[in-house]
Amino acid sequence: MTILSQKVVQAVSAQYYEAFKLRPVFIDMNGDVIPFGPEPTPAFRLRQGFLRRRSGYGGQDGGQAGHPSKGGDLKSFRRGGKSKDSKQRLPALPLSAQTNAFSLQEAVRWGEPFVFYPSRGIVSWVAALVDQRLVHGGIIGGEVLTADGNREEVRSYLIEQGVAPEAAKNAAHNLPVWPALKIKQAALFLQDTFYRISGWKPVLLEENRVKAVQQRHISEAMDEHKKSGQTGYSIDKERMLLALIRAGDRNGARRVLNEMLGAMYLLSPKLAVLRARAIELMGYLTRAAVEDSPILEPLIERNHQWMRKLIVAKNFETLSHVLMQALEDFMHGIYARGFNCYHPHVGRILDYLALHYSEQLTLKQIADKVGISVSRAAHLVKQHTSKTVWQHLMRVRIAKARQLLENTGDQCSQIALTAGFCDQSYFTKHFRRLTGTTPAHYRRSFTGAAPAREMKNAE
Repeated sequence: MTILSQKVVQAVSAQYYEAFKLRPVFIDMNGDVIPFGPEPTPAFRLRQGFLRRRSGYGGQDGGQAGHPSKGGDLKSFRRGGKSKDSKQRLPALPLSAQTNAFSLQEAVRWGEPFVFYPSRGIVSWVAALVDQRLVHGGIIGGEVLTADGNREEVRSYLIEQGVAPEAAKNAAHNLPVWPALKIKQAALFLQDTFYRISGWKPVLLEENRVKAVQQRHISEAMDEHKKSGQTGYSIDKERMLLALIRAGDRNGARRVLNEMLGAMYLLSPKLAVLRARAIELMGYLTRAAVEDSPILEPLIERNHQWMRKLIVAKNFETLSHVLMQALEDFMHGIYARGFNCYHPHVGRILDYLALHYSEQLTLKQIADKVGISVSRAAHLVKQHTSKTVWQHLMRVRIAKARQLLENTGDQCSQIALTAGFCDQSYFTKHFRRLTGTTPAHYRRSFTGAAPAREMKNAE
């Protein structure tokens, strides 16, 4: 069972409050606030319901404050006594739980914090709490006024919802005014802080974020095709994709693939036709790779495995995601072996590196697996690839690290170990040498463009 301890709640709340002077609130899948408290220190106390500023305004839980046991999931909390400031709290708004639940669903769907409007002029945001592929709830980061927000309008709305005039006035007065950029920064900070402290692995969010980014790129490509009047993609696109794979340009290959998927959809949105074109594309790439280097024949079997997944894809979004995964696997196979490498011993060495890159390998260990001497192994690899065994190993490890930086939220220290580096400093040194940037900067440059999603709740 996934555990959300009070220690994690306190630590996340404290760091978030220190950075943005707002207090987060945890919600379950129904959008209802999970009460935590009373806490030893008032600064750690979480509010339930709609608003709670330092002045003490917030949602109401009927005068009860829950207190979690030493360990339990998001719903296993004991009810405690009255909260110290429960008399000051505002009643929850009628549709607040419904709005929270919908916003949480959108955060899961997009794989990133979701910005929403709980009432006129007020902005809030929620991050999904996911461990592996199981959603446990969400965390709401507070409420602020938009740059064009009107405090009098907020006050009037609260009074319409049954809040006492004086309380509504104070609540509206205490709302800070934030620009859109700060809202996005707070949302991302809240999500990153929770996963860093809790140690949870949001696999589902990472998968959904990759899917969302891909669908956005495909939509952009479709718009470009419509503007240009094109009805499909030329054979040059396939050649361009193969050239980018050969060059090891993963981002360029993804971009071209998304353009091709957009063109495929415009040509015929029928799933059967899209499936056939996707399978045809994978066949072309595999054939070209094997023709260029016969020792890449194992790619044929891997291609068959991906084709089976393409055949059972239930919709275009799933089909696109599977095809992108197949491309990633294909590029990894090409990158590990390299093109124009014909010697079977060299192929076996490169295969071994691709499978065991995370281990602390020695040249003798590698040579023994292939059945040749250490000097012979080193000579053959250098002769046929113009690179040493260790250069190949480093390339494979860095490629794996880049993939993890792009597609997971793991810390750099964990990525270093997963990719086979003995420590983070050694990893950073070689990552910078081969890519020209640090792992942290690479991750920011890759993920920083994705905007937080927004929606307006129907009033």
